[in-house]
Amino acid sequence: MSKCTAPELTFPSFDRRKIEASFGGADISSDGGIMLLRQIDRRLGLTAAIDEVMSDPRRPECVVHPQLQLLRQRIYGLAHGYEDLNDHDTLRNDPAWQSAVDRNEELASSPTLCRLEARSNRARAVAISKIFVEQFIASFQEAPTELILDFDATDDRVHGFQEQRCFHGYYRDWCFLPLYVFCGEQLLVSYLRPSNQDPAKHAWAILKLLTQRLRQQWPQLRIILRADSGFSRQKMLRWCERQQVDYVVGLAKNSRLLNLAKPLMDRAEADFETSGQKQRHFAWLKYAARTWDRPRRVIAKAEHSALGSNPRFVISNLKGRSQEIYDTLYCARGEMENRIKEQQLGLFADRTSCHRWWPNQLRLLLSSAAYVLMEAIRRLGLSGTKLARAQVGTIRLKLLKIGTIILRNTRRIQLRMSRNYPHQELYRQVAARLAPG
Repeated sequence: MSKCTAPELTFPSFDRRKIEASFGGADISSDGGIMLLRQIDRRLGLTAAIDEVMSDPRRPECVVHPQLQLLRQRIYGLAHGYEDLNDHDTLRNDPAWQSAVDRNEELASSPTLCRLEARSNRARAVAISKIFVEQFIASFQEAPTELILDFDATDDRVHGFQEQRCFHGYYRDWCFLPLYVFCGEQLLVSYLRPSNQDPAKHAWAILKLLTQRLRQQWPQLRIILRADSGFSRQKMLRWCERQQVDYVVGLAKNSRLLNLAKPLMDRAEADFETSGQKQRHFAWLKYAARTWDRPRRVIAKAEHSALGSNPRFVISNLKGRSQEIYDTLYCARGEMENRIKEQQLGLFADRTSCHRWWPNQLRLLLSSAAYVLMEAIRRLGLSGTKLARAQVGTIRLKLLKIGTIILRNTRRIQLRMSRNYPHQELYRQVAARLAPG
């Protein structure tokens, strides 16, 4: 990129002084907070682990941009809000970015990054996915006694002729149907799938692998599966029961369930007519779908308000009060929706625009890696602060997008941020917390 003098812009004068602007300043970056990403990445060893499992087929003597630098450039870019590869054609000359990925020269261009994604295959996707699980395990200083695994699928709309794209009747669009698994705010699985499959497709196999690995690490661990009605399948329920995995899973209503719950619904309606206030009643039912091998316990929620009846059903092998399980445990799965939104909207997990399937899977995994870094900043660096519950976009705005002057010589690299930056103390605190221990 040329460093010649850029044309000036003029604005209305102030106090008899001309106001001029240009983009011909010194080495200034808008991403001074990128060093926080570098800090947490070094602490977790995330990009180094991904690089280790991704074999590089290039001839070593011809390599200009090491694969590790390419991975960091792409993942840090997603975390900073740069969703497209062509954004890096400008970023490659940013001295803050060069310093963050440990390079003194121009970074890789968009075609080079595109070739990195094009080298993806099934083996690499599986290997990277295992890293997320190992990162999750390593985040615990003490063995947990109980973990709740949230399973959910979402639509990833496509606008081209990508491999394995399918039309989905519910979403009424062409899309993929990626499967996510979270534990709290931490990501364990992001798996791209065609949308012409049952939402629970592959979920049983993934649950089996997760359970095996987690109990290998913590043999006495109690695992609870939590999911919506798309995952209430006989195969998953039977496996959970045989492997001592608890579950609380939504169940789609049907005429048989509604008939079983009718006395409870009538009671809720009568109480509403008497009080004029919304009524909620809960009870355990025994129910067996035609595909099930035996009846199972189902929580029925009979709700009646001015808007009418709103019955809901949840199947569970847990013991306890039906309302408590429904309100405190099952309803908490709504928080997972926020995590998926962070992935899709904040970190561009839906940018699956490559024609080939496996590069699109890699793009989803790179977005997931960016999420792991940002979540670690929130969990380790922002705990107890005013941004402890902040979304990815807010963290990016407050802590990453900082105008910075960069001075580099043979002895040191200096990042000089504005003395008027409003979150100085928070930035100092986070940087100290994220330092490798």
